[in-house]
Amino acid sequence: MKNSTTWLRISFWVGAIADGLVALAMFSEMFVGHASPLTHYVPDFPYRYAVGLAGSLMLGWTVLLLWACRKPAERRDVLLLTCVVVVALMITGLFGITVGYVPFGAGVAVLAFQGLLIILFGSSYLASKRQHS
Repeated sequence: MKNSTTWLRISFWVGAIADGLVALAMFSEMFVGHASPLTHYVPDFPYRYAVGLAGSLMLGWTVLLLWACRKPAERRDVLLLTCVVVVALMITGLFGITVGYVPFGAGVAVLAFQGLLIILFGSSYLASKRQHS
């Protein structure tokens, strides 16, 4: 049981750190107008507003993952919800690559990282489900 709980905690922390860093980048784009580290796009005000909304959601998800980490076995379903969100982000990333907004190399690197997150979250969830069922 301890091993699966450890993997749940690792998953929650990795997700929270990743989301927190992305939220910081989004808020940087919103408040300061810094160019996106991924696309190098210098944001105008409508984009800054939209990225601020997205950053708020990312910050909320960071807090959700940290909350789930406090009782990892009981809150492991948060990892499934997180996988759904990551898949939606991957679809959005593929769209960005397809229309030429996101450079191919950068987009593929982000997609690969997201794929690794899904593998980590999914395997942690399944291992804990087997032990706690």
